[in-house]
Amino acid sequence: MILYLHGFRSSPRSFKARVVGERMKALGRANELICPQLPASPKEAMALVLTLVERYPAEQLAVIGSSLGGFYATWLAERLGCRAALLNPAVDPLKNLEKHVGVTTEYHSDKPFEFKREYIDELRELKIERLTQPGRYFLLATTGDEVLDYRDMVARYDGAQQHVIEGSDHAISEFPQYVDEVLEFCLAEAGR
Repeated sequence: MILYLHGFRSSPRSFKARVVGERMKALGRANELICPQLPASPKEAMALVLTLVERYPAEQLAVIGSSLGGFYATWLAERLGCRAALLNPAVDPLKNLEKHVGVTTEYHSDKPFEFKREYIDELRELKIERLTQPGRYFLLATTGDEVLDYRDMVARYDGAQQHVIEGSDHAISEFPQYVDEVLEFCLAEAGR
């Protein structure tokens, strides 16, 4: 089973989430993908995903996390002992999200999205200081990420399998070229 976690203000309708969904469908495995809309509250988001994956043993579960979803995926991988593929992950969202406190809209709709100040503390509680098993992680990062610094990602996931793409952007516009590599990593643990 693969759990896909979207980024800040994003949704299951994001580009990368759709690419993963389409590829899983093409592989005849659409029923092995969970891609929820995450609540704005990090605490509520993690409570939701824990409920969604509680019946799957760690060896049958992988998490793909994009941007803030990568931060969440790291917390889940450490808590559950599963694999995690990180797509331009937020390494320390505490330093970047303070400026986003307030009401805005989701990227893929006009639906209001409120990021409350208390969510910063909720994020702080999810921060993992050290990876216990870097080999459970795969990092896909782009040097051209205009939102996050890829060097922070490379340092944070030292010891993990890494693929650093020269150029590109935060959205990883060429993601269809890399989705098979991400899914191969995610599905490998289950012996497939």
